[in-house]
Amino acid sequence: MKSAVSDAEYRALAELRYRIRHFIQQGDAAAQRSHLEPQQYLMLLAIRGLPQGAVATIRTLAERMALKHHSAVELIDRLESHGLVRRSRNEGDKREVRVSLLPRGSKFLERVARERISELKASGAALANAITALVQHKHPPQRILHLREITEEQRRRELRRSSAASRKRNKKPLARGGKRNA
Repeated sequence: MKSAVSDAEYRALAELRYRIRHFIQQGDAAAQRSHLEPQQYLMLLAIRGLPQGAVATIRTLAERMALKHHSAVELIDRLESHGLVRRSRNEGDKREVRVSLLPRGSKFLERVARERISELKASGAALANAITALVQHKHPPQRILHLREITEEQRRRELRRSSAASRKRNKKPLARGGKRNA
């Protein structure tokens, strides 16, 4: 049976959306102050911020930016014409085009990223709190539930052990003759 969405969950979801939209709008403004279009900044960030070992191919960048291949190509064309990125063919597979940042592109990216990181340090707690409110409300992670079960079982075992030890301590050996010392 599905449970109804609570008022607290609606509030947390609305707060999360507000915080994300606010963060994106401020990022767009920061990019424009650095003379970049928001999409250009995001593409530079996608190139520089790829997971370790990933290669900045047009296909990978299109996927990371949630763009169609031809839209990613157009965006890279604009960045290349401004001297921010360079394209090169893969030596092993000439069909594969790789994109790399040029020093000028790195400079623009760093300027915006520094501002974004500073803003996150200042107000990121509100975004994190909105996410936490949704993730942990009513549904603690399975690992925490498992740890609680283990802890409860350990507590019961410890109680049994201490009860048994307590009973043993209270039983004094019988004195000779079979009488207990009082």
